[in-house]
Amino acid sequence: MVVELLVEGAVGGAFWSLVGIALSRYVRDIAGRILLAAVLIAAAVFYVVFAAQGDAGGAWLAAEVVGILVYGGMAVLGIRRSPYWLAAAWALHPVWDVVLHNIGPGRAFAPEPYTIACLSWDLVVAAAIAVAYGTGFVGDRRTRPAPADAVAVDAG
Repeated sequence: MVVELLVEGAVGGAFWSLVGIALSRYVRDIAGRILLAAVLIAAAVFYVVFAAQGDAGGAWLAAEVVGILVYGGMAVLGIRRSPYWLAAAWALHPVWDVVLHNIGPGRAFAPEPYTIACLSWDLVVAAAIAVAYGTGFVGDRRTRPAPADAVAVDAG
C-alpha cells in the first residue's frame, strides 16, 4: 500500500509539474509559478481542514496556519523572486507531511494516505522545478547570453 501511495503521489506531482512547466514555457513564466504556488498552498490548507475535522484544538489549528504562512511565504518568493524558492518550499514540505503528520503528533488527525502520497508528490514537484529552471527549459530565455560556441549566421 505504501508503494502504491508513493507512486500515486509521484504521478500527481509529475502531472501538475508538467502543467506548470508548460504554462511557464508556452504562456508566461509567471503563470506556471502561480499554479505551482497555489497547489502548494492548497496542500498546506488541507492540514488545517484535517486538524479542524479531527478536533485537534486551537493550538494545532494555529500551528497549521503557521505552516500555511511559511509555505505560502516561500511560494510568494517563488513567484516574485526566484523559482528556486518555490522548489525549496516543495522540497521542505515533506517535513510537514512526514515528520509532523505521519510519524509525529499530527498523525492523530492527518490521514496516513495523504501524508504518504504527499512525500513523493512534493519531491517530484521540487525536482521538476529545479531541473526545468536549472537547465533553462523555462525562465526568461531572452536575457541569457548565447553559448560561446554559437556560430553567427549572416542573413544577408
